[in-house]
Amino acid sequence: MRKHRILLSVATLLAIFVCAGFTISNDEIQRLAKVLGWRTGQTIADVGAGEGEIGFAAARIVGASGKVYLTELDPKKLAALEADAKERKSGNVEVLAAAEKETRLPVNCCDVIVLRRVYHHFTAPKEMDASLLQSLKPGGSLAVTDFPPRKWLTQNEPVKGVPSNRGGHGIPKKVLVDELTAAGFIVEKTIDDWPDDDYLVIFRKPTPGMN
Repeated sequence: MRKHRILLSVATLLAIFVCAGFTISNDEIQRLAKVLGWRTGQTIADVGAGEGEIGFAAARIVGASGKVYLTELDPKKLAALEADAKERKSGNVEVLAAAEKETRLPVNCCDVIVLRRVYHHFTAPKEMDASLLQSLKPGGSLAVTDFPPRKWLTQNEPVKGVPSNRGGHGIPKKVLVDELTAAGFIVEKTIDDWPDDDYLVIFRKPTPGMN
């Protein structure tokens, strides 16, 4: 019995750390930067930034002429991001408190928005999708990495308040694509061999007159 409890505790901790994105590697960040074509002067947002690894890496690439937004819903993570940005003296980084139904990013502010293992946590995806579309510049890119429902995560770390069509902790790629295209996004590229058995879908906000 004691051994069973230990194994269950380890599985629970692993579920929390894996889903929270603490395992992101520099190789994954560099691959993301290359696929999305990050460059000097761009404005990039890391929505649900966690510890900010992606956003701070983006800040180094976009430089002083660019800007990076880090958004977080969790007050403790938000405070940690603000402290980290101050310590790094990242003048091109702005930390924003996220909301359940909106990004709170400025309208048409971003060339690129990144969501890493965040989308399946949305409790109001329709509203958030509309807010994401509004936050992107016309022609801007939305990059979403996520994963299909995983039984061990569902059992040990269920996500509360999300639509039932997720099928557990995670989200089927088809459901994600259907929801974001219904919001007005266009699928540009899908990569299925993303690290840790995740998938990456890159969407684009249509430009005026685009079919």
